[in-house]
Amino acid sequence: MSAYDVIGIGNAIVDVIAHADDTFLDHMGIEKGIMQLIERDRAEVLYAAMSDRTQTPGGSVANTIAGIGALGLSTAFIGKVKNDALGQFYAQGMSDAGTAFPNVPVPDADAPTSRSMIFVSPDGERSMNTYLGAGADISSADVDATVFEGGKILFLEGYLFDKDEGKTAFAEAAAQMKTAGGRTGITLSDPFCADRHRDDFLQLITENMDFAIGNDAEWLTLYETEDLEAALEKAASVCDIVVCTRSGNPVVVRQGATRFEIPVTAVTPVDATGAGDQFAAGFLFGMATGRALDVCGAMGVMAASEVIGHVGPRPKANIGVMLKSAGLL
Repeated sequence: MSAYDVIGIGNAIVDVIAHADDTFLDHMGIEKGIMQLIERDRAEVLYAAMSDRTQTPGGSVANTIAGIGALGLSTAFIGKVKNDALGQFYAQGMSDAGTAFPNVPVPDADAPTSRSMIFVSPDGERSMNTYLGAGADISSADVDATVFEGGKILFLEGYLFDKDEGKTAFAEAAAQMKTAGGRTGITLSDPFCADRHRDDFLQLITENMDFAIGNDAEWLTLYETEDLEAALEKAASVCDIVVCTRSGNPVVVRQGATRFEIPVTAVTPVDATGAGDQFAAGFLFGMATGRALDVCGAMGVMAASEVIGHVGPRPKANIGVMLKSAGLL
């Protein structure tokens, strides 16, 4: 098996994206701008209500890994899908995009393949309604040690902590990457996730993670403060690399006492879905190729700026060409 530059592990979710105005969201009881976990029956109702569907293999870290693969690095994503129509679509889609998907669809999975109904408002904000099907049942038994041989970077999805099985997969993957001599990091996923799993996340960032990526709301929630600089100072005192995205404001990157601010051009997005995921893709591409942290941040900003210009969580333009044009490659 080939050594992978970047390996991700997280929920394998088929993203189903449609446009919806605020009136529709109110009518359907959808809270705007956040990710809500829903049950299977609710997922079927929302799916049926979508008028213009764009369907793609997704999941936060899976989107990041696909973005890195599009930049030319060797990538793999560890996730779990059922051997149903959506699961087969997911596995084939990851492979077609150039990212290895080592876990074949499971015939006897207890739940169908996970899916997220994402409603995009006219202002570009996305409201995610996620059914945690088979993807959330991933466990240590689904983590193949051979995938990590020679691996450089492992990126872990905070959402895995929503189920105990996911925690075991998380721990096993981190242990395998440590054995391989690579670096491991986490995405905080969303403020509600940071709140639900505060103790676990704080312990991980302090004891096990080489880097951590989150937005301002996630860092503030994690450290239970309204002072962002205080939250990042605490994180940087225990974790080597700390990254904070802030929508249209400069991205902050900390490494010990060193602090970088990477400028961002604020625009109204066509679809904000995947902005954080593709920022992480650009940033981790920079890390994996040995760039300075401020350059990694600039790569992340450019990748995020591309994905918010169209519907869908993955890049459509050639990000590598964009990076070269900007003098970053």
